[in-house]
Amino acid sequence: MKDILNYEEAIDHLLHNQYCWLITGVAGFIGSNLLETLLKNNQFVIGVDNLSTGYKKNLEYVRDIYPDLFNKNFVFCEGDICDQSLCVEAFEAFASFKNSGGVKCEKIDFVLHQAALGSVPRSIEDPISSNLHNVTGFLNILNFSKDRNIRRFVYASSSSVYGDEQTLPKVEQITGNLLSPYAVTKYTNELYAYVFEKNFKIETVGLRYFNVFGPRQDPNGMYAAVIPKWIDSFLKNKTVEIYGDGKTTRDFCYIDNVVQANMLSALSTNKFISGQVYNIAVGSKITLEELALLIKENLQARNIKSNFQIEKKDFRQGDIRHSLASINKAKETMGYNPTHSVFEGIEESMAWYVND
Repeated sequence: MKDILNYEEAIDHLLHNQYCWLITGVAGFIGSNLLETLLKNNQFVIGVDNLSTGYKKNLEYVRDIYPDLFNKNFVFCEGDICDQSLCVEAFEAFASFKNSGGVKCEKIDFVLHQAALGSVPRSIEDPISSNLHNVTGFLNILNFSKDRNIRRFVYASSSSVYGDEQTLPKVEQITGNLLSPYAVTKYTNELYAYVFEKNFKIETVGLRYFNVFGPRQDPNGMYAAVIPKWIDSFLKNKTVEIYGDGKTTRDFCYIDNVVQANMLSALSTNKFISGQVYNIAVGSKITLEELALLIKENLQARNIKSNFQIEKKDFRQGDIRHSLASINKAKETMGYNPTHSVFEGIEESMAWYVND
């Protein structure tokens, strides 16, 4: 296999090689974007989702873009990752589907595990559910991957594992005291992946996402992420809530950067990539006040006027004050090179939300 040391080489490899991929959380924001990229490059995909935070409309959107590939190369199984039999049933359904079409698919090559019950506030409200889906569900998928001898298991971790560590930028080897049940579940994922790699020789790669945003991210609900929620509020002239004094900073990461990181994590030929966790971000920060202004400017550029009001509220329990990632490890090990800054990402996201 030719060396794959950057994203361009990874995509070129996909164009000339077909693999079978399992995506958990496939109907979600990140999962459906991964599905779109894989189908575009003629890959076979098994998708599982219980549709608790994902939506069939996300899958329908991908289907409308690539109808032939969607029908030919993709099988969706609705179910919960807490069900140990789910992945076995999903693979059997896929194998049957492929064999009926004259294509033999004997094994799953790569797993992209995105399914989780997200949100720090939600985990504080209901830690039991967060643990069930994010730990038990994770372990089920990891154990299934071990039993199926997949090539590499790529999973979504989170910047929340840095807890109260004050050092900026965040580097992978230095974490602080965890501040929420959600952070505990994600750190537990990393521990399980490490132990499985050492004991069962399964290759694992953890991706610590920093505030991912972009098209198809749900703006509704009490646990909605800040960017889609604010865009929706601006468009509807609703009050925009900022928790704290507005000086809180985040390293926002556009979805295309996350898709790139997943492809590289699975396909990279660097022998040192496995058994590690990587920050996936841009490596720059912006305050929430600056973010609100950026969204407003993008609306104005589209001749959209908004009479929104900003209301500052108390800091939320479990929130991190400042977040900024060092992405040197991902750059050096897998060739990760983010294509979109927060400014470019907001511009592309705005087109989605305005026209949706």
